[in-house]
Formats: sequence, structure tokens, C-alpha cells
Amino acid sequence: MTKNSAEMIAKVAARAADEKKADDIQVLKMPDVVAETEYFVISSALTHVQVRAIVTSITEALKDAGVELLRYEGRGGENDWVLLDYGDVVVHVFVEENRRYYDLEKLWSDAELVSWRE
Repeated sequence: MTKNSAEMIAKVAARAADEKKADDIQVLKMPDVVAETEYFVISSALTHVQVRAIVTSITEALKDAGVELLRYEGRGGENDWVLLDYGDVVVHVFVEENRRYYDLEKLWSDAELVSWRE
């Protein structure tokens, strides 16, 4: 996967999350020291139902774009954190309380914030 295609995947995921009214969507270009992935997409929701809707929107949008989902962590009804692994792009969808607790943006504060809106 090229860097441009990884960035495209991250932006498609962010826009799909936005379609389901995800909160505080952030696309982070990860520093070079993170060899496993190039981008994190992070968003949150107020309810588990909204988390599921956001995840469904993202997985369908990326499937339609021909992007293969490699791993899906957090399947089930009441998960507070769902992780979608697309290789060079990892998508995190949190229930708001858990997002504040784990604070990935602070943990990866050296990552570059990428604009995802058209």
C-alpha cells in the first residue's frame, strides 16, 4: 500500500464516521518510529448503538472502496472500544468516556494531525 493510498483510506474512514455523526474525528499520521501503521483514525460516540453505526459505516465504505479489513477487535453489543485494522491504517471508535480515559491523542502527541474534510 502506498502512502497516498493509506492516506486515502484514512480519509474515507473519517468521512464515513462523520456521516454517522461521530464526535471529534481525528486522523493522525503516525511518526516513523511506529512501523506497524501509518495512520490512526480516532473518533467517539455517546452510545454503544452509535459506535456500532459508525463502525458499520466505516467498514462498508472501505469495503466498497476495495479495502480489505485485516482484523476487527471489539465485536459485540456493548463494546466501549472498537479497533479496525486495515494494515497501514488503524481505526479506533470509542464510547466517549473510554476515549478520554485512553487518550490516544496525548499518547501519540508527536503524530501529525491530517485534515480529512474535502
